[in-house]
Amino acid sequence: MPELPEVETIVRDLAPHLTNARLRNPFLYKTDVLRGISARRFLERIRNARVMDVRRRAKHVVMHLDNEQRVVIQLRMTGNLLLKEERLRAVDRQYLVFRVGIGKGRTLVYRDIRRLGTISLLNERQWRTYTARIGPEPLSEEFDGRLLHDILQSTRQAVKRALMDQRLVAGIGNIYANEVLFLAGIDPSRPANRLTREEANGLCWQVQDVLTRAIKAKGTTLRDYRTGTGESGSFQLALFAYGRGNEPCYACGTRMVTTHEIDGRATTFCWRCQGN
Repeated sequence: MPELPEVETIVRDLAPHLTNARLRNPFLYKTDVLRGISARRFLERIRNARVMDVRRRAKHVVMHLDNEQRVVIQLRMTGNLLLKEERLRAVDRQYLVFRVGIGKGRTLVYRDIRRLGTISLLNERQWRTYTARIGPEPLSEEFDGRLLHDILQSTRQAVKRALMDQRLVAGIGNIYANEVLFLAGIDPSRPANRLTREEANGLCWQVQDVLTRAIKAKGTTLRDYRTGTGESGSFQLALFAYGRGNEPCYACGTRMVTTHEIDGRATTFCWRCQGN
């Protein structure tokens, strides 16, 4: 599913077009993506509202409206949020979930093949409660090795699971958890609270470096992910660990191992480089 770099890329693509735009003629093709609100009420509340700003929070696209509501979209596995600057074609309407005009002939569309994504509309109080449940942003100024070490000390779960736990750290999913742990030389199954301060410092550096490089590459496209303008990302060409099971480790040549035993997801690692 889109993780922090992919969602950040989408937000950066869309923000210049959405900021100060009025939401015109919104239409829901599928209502099962809505959470906590009826289709009628959702459409009523966003119709003709002006977008104050567009930001990312964890893996969510968040549009702040001038009526103090926030549209919160989580794309999950197969969702795409795209800007269309021409009339929608038949191919654009495939798997269409939601569309809304933003003026000057442009349309914001949300497509989702498997409809695993969600759309919520939250007022200020609901948004404060929602965002408070999510951990700190790893690219924020406050996020450093000391903070990460304190976070990891709070749980005995595997360090990979801790990195992906959105209550602890925002925005990291399976792809980037694999990558940062490989580059930091840390066993993904190691209990999080057993990492030293020095190891947490190194892990923090890798988290921020990998995420920053992935954003510059417009994210990782393995299958369905597209940027806000419909392009593919390119960070899949720079992956050291994810998806490289049975291939030689770039560092030592040992055959990489993939297991599902840590968290039920594909974890790829080098038992020699990460065997500490």
